[in-house]
Amino acid sequence: MKIAAIQQPPVYMDKEASLARAVDLIAEAAAAQCRLVVFPETWLPGYPTFVWRLPPGAGMKKTDELFALAQENSINLARDELAPVRAAAKEHGVVVVMGHQEIDGALSGSTLFNSVAIIDADGTLLNNHRKLMPTNPERMVWGFGDGSTLRVVETAVGRVGALICWENYMPLARFALYAQNIDIYVAPTWDSGDTWLATMQHIAREGGCWVVGCATALEAADVPQDLPYRDELFPDPAEWINPGDAVVYKPFGGLAAGPMRNEKGLLIVEIDVPAAAASRRKFDASGHYARPDVFTLSINRTKQSPILFA
Repeated sequence: MKIAAIQQPPVYMDKEASLARAVDLIAEAAAAQCRLVVFPETWLPGYPTFVWRLPPGAGMKKTDELFALAQENSINLARDELAPVRAAAKEHGVVVVMGHQEIDGALSGSTLFNSVAIIDADGTLLNNHRKLMPTNPERMVWGFGDGSTLRVVETAVGRVGALICWENYMPLARFALYAQNIDIYVAPTWDSGDTWLATMQHIAREGGCWVVGCATALEAADVPQDLPYRDELFPDPAEWINPGDAVVYKPFGGLAAGPMRNEKGLLIVEIDVPAAAASRRKFDASGHYARPDVFTLSINRTKQSPILFA
């Protein structure tokens, strides 16, 4: 089975144009006979990298303005705004893992979340996981997810689960996925470089699963000229804001494809899904290598809400 990690930028901070680009990229991957298509962290409508580039306090007014723009271009699942992606998945018969910035359309109508959706080959939204813990300045723009979506789901290509960026440094979150008979572990991210790649390899070995990691390959030239404070945020027109580093590791840690660095395109590789379960003969973190008499993990899967309407 072929899979594709997308290493093309969205139309930065433009939801509708980015959705249209996503549909085209899904079609391109499907034409290459890929059955799983993975997009990076908050690919829709683009990672808010400004939170790392504006100084706290002094840059607050600018952050507020950019946050408002992010709100306007975030995905509202209450309005089924992933419908074009779901339709493309169904049309081409592919499973899609889509990183997106989500706006809470059901309650506050304001709070944003860093989310990843797993869409089956029939267009069904199987799971939408919100990042449990935004990292450092990300907490200025994103709320916290909960354990209700810490799930591995059965798809047309096998059992797929996802954790976002530095959630993958959370041992208990990883273990929660390992304990759900995972075949393909997806790690959409904004991170890159040798330390991140080593983490992806470690997870493949620890979890005995296929691991797909990908970030948005983005150059300063990809950022629209009308983005507020563009010249201040991205003063070097030749800068690679993120090199991408899309990578796929085999169960138990061998490199299957990548890393794809400072390059745009699709990282395509053929994988053998059943090899994941077979690899765990040697080491099964949640099976024969576990010690439940010594260690146990309890997960609260209750969906959290700030209000209860009686």
